[in-house]
Amino acid sequence: MTEKIKPSDIEKKSFEIISELLGEKRFPPENEPVIKRAIHATADFDYADNLVFSPDAVKLGIAALKAGCDIVTDTNMARAGINKTALSRLGGQVHCFMADEDVAERAAKLGITRAAVSMEKAAKLKKPCIFAIGNAPTALIRIKELHDAGELSPALVIGVPVGFVNVVESKELIISSDMPHIVARGRKGGSGVAAAVVNAVLYQITR
Repeated sequence: MTEKIKPSDIEKKSFEIISELLGEKRFPPENEPVIKRAIHATADFDYADNLVFSPDAVKLGIAALKAGCDIVTDTNMARAGINKTALSRLGGQVHCFMADEDVAERAAKLGITRAAVSMEKAAKLKKPCIFAIGNAPTALIRIKELHDAGELSPALVIGVPVGFVNVVESKELIISSDMPHIVARGRKGGSGVAAAVVNAVLYQITR
């Protein structure tokens, strides 16, 4: 029979196993919870090596969340995975514009992706935002274009889209920019990773 573990202890036990399997690897204290939660979400230890942090990225994310910033995602799956209760205690909320009718209409008219148009809509929000991108490379590309045009200044860009087309290139655009960022270099990522990274930063405040 398998060992019986209380539901409240499952996460704790998982993180203990992750720490044990990481062995001698050491990370900056504020980055470590992010790396471990990405591994926890995926059971993929490559995140110990492929997550790229700009200087003070996590600290800047924490400061933005404490100031009540909002979060923008490129999928409703990522939106669902973010702890909105913890975020709301800090005065923030999560936006995903992908299913909005005006976004669909503009994307069809211009022949571009909804993800790109969603970032344009997000750029008009009144509050500073953290962008958590787990699916669409075109969202990252548009964020970079809007930033370069002086139309967007993200508090933090979490760039972890998964896939094969423009994924690596879009991530490198963010890594080479001056925007605060946490990026999963290479092809790996996904909406679950985007939510996990957000929650890892959030939990350094609320837990």
